[in-house]
Amino acid sequence: MSESAIYRQLPGLDKRVHRLGLALNYGIDAQAVEAAIERGVNYFFYAIHDHKLDAPVRAALKKDRERFVISAIPTTGFFGFTLRWAVDKALRSLDTEYLDIFQLGWLGKASALTDGVQEQLLRLKESGKVRLLGTSIHDRPRAGELAKRSIFDMLMIRYNAAHPGAERDIFPHIAERDKDKPLSIVAYTATSWGGLLKKPDDWNDRVPTAGDCYNFCLASPHVDVVLTGPKTQAELAQNLAAVEKGPLSAEELAWMRAFGKHIHSRNKLSFFPR
Repeated sequence: MSESAIYRQLPGLDKRVHRLGLALNYGIDAQAVEAAIERGVNYFFYAIHDHKLDAPVRAALKKDRERFVISAIPTTGFFGFTLRWAVDKALRSLDTEYLDIFQLGWLGKASALTDGVQEQLLRLKESGKVRLLGTSIHDRPRAGELAKRSIFDMLMIRYNAAHPGAERDIFPHIAERDKDKPLSIVAYTATSWGGLLKKPDDWNDRVPTAGDCYNFCLASPHVDVVLTGPKTQAELAQNLAAVEKGPLSAEELAWMRAFGKHIHSRNKLSFFPR
């Protein structure tokens, strides 16, 4: 696979990122983080309250800060002063002068886009402590509106073969955005919480691998990065190898969509709409 297909210039940042981003909160250890960096992974999803992998990330930033993208998320985001505190805590923990992306978590549930929150987010960006603003959100119609116009430079959204509704509710609205305000899209829950990796009793075809799930997400031209949350270095290596192998064929994409539709109805994943 060509290097240009594995990497992408992240909108709003003058940085090239590996399209498989690493979530640091799913059990991998420092050695696996170092292995990911050696393989070219440079987008890290960092939970500010979780410090177990601060050391390898801090060491990487010290070596070449401009190579890496840190997207940091606080535990909650309801009040402006807590956001300022969270950013300062992350900067101290990682020993860096700025965060590439600071994002609210699960907008509408764990955070709120009040006037006070927006004012503080913009102040943090203007101060240089944060370069881009983002949020994770499950409410797709609201995400579509935010894609059209909002203070956010990035949306982190649920998108996978069982839940492809972003293709209807979010992606078409990106074109309505002001051209001078680029938007990054980061996909997560690529395996639908593992549901896309399990074979139902009434399914006779093969079952996707995690790599197939990541490549499904990356087949969308709107998705810049898809997050992976491996528990082991072996899982990380398998996921990277799948992405580096190249995109799914048209037939494989059709198979993924058919399987996703099947397990959404059969495996009780309907608590989130397709």
